[in-house]
Amino acid sequence: MQKILIVSHRSEAAELLEALQLSGTCQILNADEAIVSKDSPELSAAGKRPKDIEDLLNRLTRSISFLKQYAESEKGIASILAPRKVINQPDYNEVVANSQIFKIIDKCGLTETKIEQLKSQIEDLVAKLGHLQPWISLATPVEELGRLQRTTCLTGLIPAQQLGQVTQQIAELGGAIQQMGSDDNKYACLVICLNETLGPTRKLLRSLEFEPIDFESATGTVADIIEQDKKKLNQARSELDSQNALAESLSENLLKLQILHDHYVNLLDRDQTKAAAPATECTVPLEGWVRKKDYGRLEKTVSRFGASALSRIEPAKDEDIPVEIENKSYVRPFEVITRLYGMPRHIEVDPTIFLAPFFALFFGLCLTDAGYGLIMVALAVYFIRKTQGDKKFGYMFLICSVLTVICGAILGGWFGDAIQLLNIPWLNAIRAFFLRFGFDPSANPMVFFAVALIIGYIQLMFGITVAFFSKLSRKDVASAVCDHLTWLIMLNCLAAYGFTTTGKFLTPEHGHIFLKIAAVPAATIFLFSHREGGIVARLGMGFYNLASTMFYIGDILSYVRLMALGMVTAGFAAAINQMAMMAWDIKFVGPVVAIAVLIALHSFNLAISALGSFVHSLRLQYVEFFPKFFEGGGKLFVPFSRQYKYIYINNKIEE
Repeated sequence: MQKILIVSHRSEAAELLEALQLSGTCQILNADEAIVSKDSPELSAAGKRPKDIEDLLNRLTRSISFLKQYAESEKGIASILAPRKVINQPDYNEVVANSQIFKIIDKCGLTETKIEQLKSQIEDLVAKLGHLQPWISLATPVEELGRLQRTTCLTGLIPAQQLGQVTQQIAELGGAIQQMGSDDNKYACLVICLNETLGPTRKLLRSLEFEPIDFESATGTVADIIEQDKKKLNQARSELDSQNALAESLSENLLKLQILHDHYVNLLDRDQTKAAAPATECTVPLEGWVRKKDYGRLEKTVSRFGASALSRIEPAKDEDIPVEIENKSYVRPFEVITRLYGMPRHIEVDPTIFLAPFFALFFGLCLTDAGYGLIMVALAVYFIRKTQGDKKFGYMFLICSVLTVICGAILGGWFGDAIQLLNIPWLNAIRAFFLRFGFDPSANPMVFFAVALIIGYIQLMFGITVAFFSKLSRKDVASAVCDHLTWLIMLNCLAAYGFTTTGKFLTPEHGHIFLKIAAVPAATIFLFSHREGGIVARLGMGFYNLASTMFYIGDILSYVRLMALGMVTAGFAAAINQMAMMAWDIKFVGPVVAIAVLIALHSFNLAISALGSFVHSLRLQYVEFFPKFFEGGGKLFVPFSRQYKYIYINNKIEE
């Protein structure tokens, strides 16, 4: 990365930012992050907040969300892989220049408000009709109920189980109850009482589950009120249908609104960047970062502006330098794994090239089925062809699928034991041909066990080696020797000593030599692996570090999961085949059931095994491999560029 400073006159700062956003080559720091504003306190971010654009984007977002309910949307996997609409440059420019679209936004707002009001009105009317229905037999106009002189009429709902009790108690107070109708488990009743007993009557009703109903604002009989409300309901529903039809017609403009949304998002980003940058009365200094290989492009962009200048500057001491990783095309797909974990610091190595072969191999060993691998290759090719934008994950999946085919072939896995069950000579010959380069895990599981441990040991040693050379490149010789080279020598000597006990490769006499050699790095670890604090603290931590040799054994044993997952995938596939054979013998429908069992269960096994292979291969990188040489925690380089949420432009925008 190269630290840069661009100084622009205020009169052309907006145009410069647009050009920088289009090029997408540099990251711009705000006033709080920029060193220039710290060195020059008089500089401050005094830009105004672009509230008008923010308000417009809020309206656009609401209109898009509203119209999506009425627009026809693509369904299926294609809508997931390619969610953005592909448009060309002239269409984009035409939409952005069309001022009539703002009228559509206004119409969307009015239509949405009207629909919400109508829905609320319909909901209220439906609820009101439901409450009025039990009172339909009341022939007296409801306004007359409140005009009694010597008595008072209370209207409400009484629970069915309390009706008898309430009737008796009201009668004791000199009143009466008239039942009108029922609503679920409640009865609509008129409670008539003398004016002088109104207080005790209300007290009695409050002590029960009496639900009062108010007719104060209504006139006429309940039947008349219901008829009027039904007319209002029908009218509201008719108007709602009309507004929904209008919304459907407006939804034809959804893509235009989405184009406009993305346009103003980028415009807002420019304005916010300008507002957040430190500035004087006449100039706007833009401090940031650019990849060294892109400095020439950035220089060419800035040179088009006569009142702007670009210069290189030195980063401040201990400044957090952003990081971007770049790899060859065959390694680049595995950057997905690195980015999931976190970016390396600028002084660290990029772990992608080191993890790529191991991750692909581990994935293949965890699946260990060539038939499943062929299906995944086809799926990966389809995903790559259909996916918009970054296709790294698709290519990584393709590479892992190819390794699955290879590992499955040399270990004899073809949809489990399908070839053995079919017993077709030419298929048997194909399986036997590839098995010459490998072994059958079902017949030799301990060989698979040993292979998993050996691969794990190799990766861990490789990680320590990477750490050793990484520290040397930083000229941290003490750490390289005491923290990494010592472990590399000691662990390999101990491993060689273990082989001497078997007597197959080395003799016990050789073992004593390896132990003597291992004593030197062991003593170095004990004395110098911790180089801070007093002598007691150093030796104590040295002893702890030396004892952590046992942790390496645990790390190596973690790789047994490669064998376990591979055997489980093969075992489940074999069980599926057996189930299909049993289903085949069912009369009449046997073949159909067998084929359904094969397709459904093998698909499930493939999906769950592929997920397990990905997760456990990921775990081996993050938990066992990375800690040997990689810390992470780097700050991602985020260039100032155009972003699109709804659209995908098939050529660069030049305005």
